[in-house]
Amino acid sequence: MTRIVGEVTIDAPVVEVFDMVADERNEPRYNPRIVRAEMVSEGPIGTGSRFAAVPKGMGAKGEMTLELVEYDRPHRLHSVVRASYLLVDGTLTFDEVEGGTRLRWDWDTVLLGWSRLLSPVLSVFGRGWERRNWVGLKKYMESGRL
Repeated sequence: MTRIVGEVTIDAPVVEVFDMVADERNEPRYNPRIVRAEMVSEGPIGTGSRFAAVPKGMGAKGEMTLELVEYDRPHRLHSVVRASYLLVDGTLTFDEVEGGTRLRWDWDTVLLGWSRLLSPVLSVFGRGWERRNWVGLKKYMESGRL
């Protein structure tokens, strides 16, 4: 298992950052590694909401499902991401700070099947990949493109 933690401060109100992140359909806007994301459950976004997302270059075989197992707006999201090659369980926390919102991530990540061979790569590069994702969110939200 690889633990990936970090934080970034985003110059935007905490509720706006939370809502942007809680709706997985927004991720392709700020993360170029995700080409498609859709909600696959019914009803409003909250505990139990499920999404499907496809990473770039992976096609349908790479599809991931994300389930929100805890939804405490606008403070905390706990989600589980599953794919044939990956299991991620972790939390995002959102704190109001001077300058906007501090977003913290704390993921436990396990590669499955043949991709387990790549575990050393994940432990070296995973933190940077995840940081780029959230810096992408920061740039997107601070750009005014919403």
